[in-house]
Amino acid sequence: MSRDASLAGAVAVFDSGEFLAQLRRRVAHPSESAFPERAGALRAYLDEEIVPAVEAMGFQTRILDNPVSPRHQFLVATRVEDESLPTVLTYGHGDVQPAHADQWRDDLDPWQITVDGERWYGRGVADNKGQHTVNLVALEQVLAARGGRLGYNVTLLLDMGEEFGSPGLTELCERERELLAADLLIGSDGPRVAADRPTVFLGTRGSVNLALRVHSRDEAHHSGNWGGVLVNPAIRLAHALGALVDARGRLLVDALRPDGVPEPVRRALADIPVDQGPDSPRLDADWGEPGLTPSERLFGWNTLEVLAMKAGDPDGPVNAIPPSARAHCQLRCVVGTDVAGVGDAVRAHLVEQGFADVEVEVEHVMAPTRLDPQDPWVPWTLASLERSTGTRPALLPNLGGSLPNNPFVEVLGLPTVWVPHSYPGCAQHAPDEHLPAPLVRESLQVMAGLWWDLGELSSWPPASSDDEGNTR
Repeated sequence: MSRDASLAGAVAVFDSGEFLAQLRRRVAHPSESAFPERAGALRAYLDEEIVPAVEAMGFQTRILDNPVSPRHQFLVATRVEDESLPTVLTYGHGDVQPAHADQWRDDLDPWQITVDGERWYGRGVADNKGQHTVNLVALEQVLAARGGRLGYNVTLLLDMGEEFGSPGLTELCERERELLAADLLIGSDGPRVAADRPTVFLGTRGSVNLALRVHSRDEAHHSGNWGGVLVNPAIRLAHALGALVDARGRLLVDALRPDGVPEPVRRALADIPVDQGPDSPRLDADWGEPGLTPSERLFGWNTLEVLAMKAGDPDGPVNAIPPSARAHCQLRCVVGTDVAGVGDAVRAHLVEQGFADVEVEVEHVMAPTRLDPQDPWVPWTLASLERSTGTRPALLPNLGGSLPNNPFVEVLGLPTVWVPHSYPGCAQHAPDEHLPAPLVRESLQVMAGLWWDLGELSSWPPASSDDEGNTR
């Protein structure tokens, strides 16, 4: 059998309707990881869907308890052809965001796939059930084309708490280093840069969530009787935020600003437009760090965003000076940012600017990651995707958003290559989540080619690659 046969087999699964039928079953599991009452649905997704599918491909499966959050278990499935062969670790997640069914279009049910033209609607079709189903179906077709042998080992790690912050993932990687040992991570999550352009990204921006609070007193006081002689905490907080970010979105805290955009990252981003498809918002040209392109601001720079803020009762304001005010902010940050020092840096800057009364609490930290764009796995992967699709793929040094990539980098020490099977307008995390069917069909070809090409390698990592994805 041949590489072409692998791709044809993957497409045949799609064209026959078998792939859609499989995904329908998986979407029907209401695996919302945010809700304790869905613990049974999380486990059923593994027992009824993934375990039988991968055991049929020769995997040995283990469902492991989460060392931090009991209801968010992990599936580790291993397929070992020879312990002397290299190993690929592949990652996905079977949990989904809360469905919020009442917010979907009237004719849509988040737990049933609705086909509307070229779009498939349903919770999880994009994030992440559709993506890991693509990878497993493509792997199955490569196994069939190769007579049951890949030429390497595969470990699947399926996370059932990613949408809840992946609690326990780092601890699991530390505890199960031997079980999860590998030579390369290939994951699929997040979006392509555009629906019609295959994409590779090498890591993610990190995130640091901060709560800023000003507490001036315990009670509100009449604004007519006391206005002008009592501090208004909302005004103090607004000016404190203005000391962190200017009126056009530029970071004013030196410790939170990257030390430029590295040249390999700049070169890669020169080829990446920010998606402006029909479902995307229009860009604000004069927002953010001056002197950078939109793609550099989105993927290669740090940004501090105010996610929510409150003083008093916005839905029922009264004539009173509020006693306190708070804002919830998020720093999205690239490699080189000292995420552990963000809280201290913000506090020190605010004190220096005269805002010692602003309390700063760090609520959540996820470190940024980025494989060097010059790593040998990068051109090899790009060449494989181009060979399968005939389209020059996009290279993102890192995703603009955040995924739990750091345990694979920091704990397992792996090079990480992500090949997403979604697009920016898919409405993941929102009502009416969907995927375009042509994107799914092409993604099956992409992954069949990638799984096939791994079996052709004479060295891991590849020594060099030509334009056809072959080593030389």
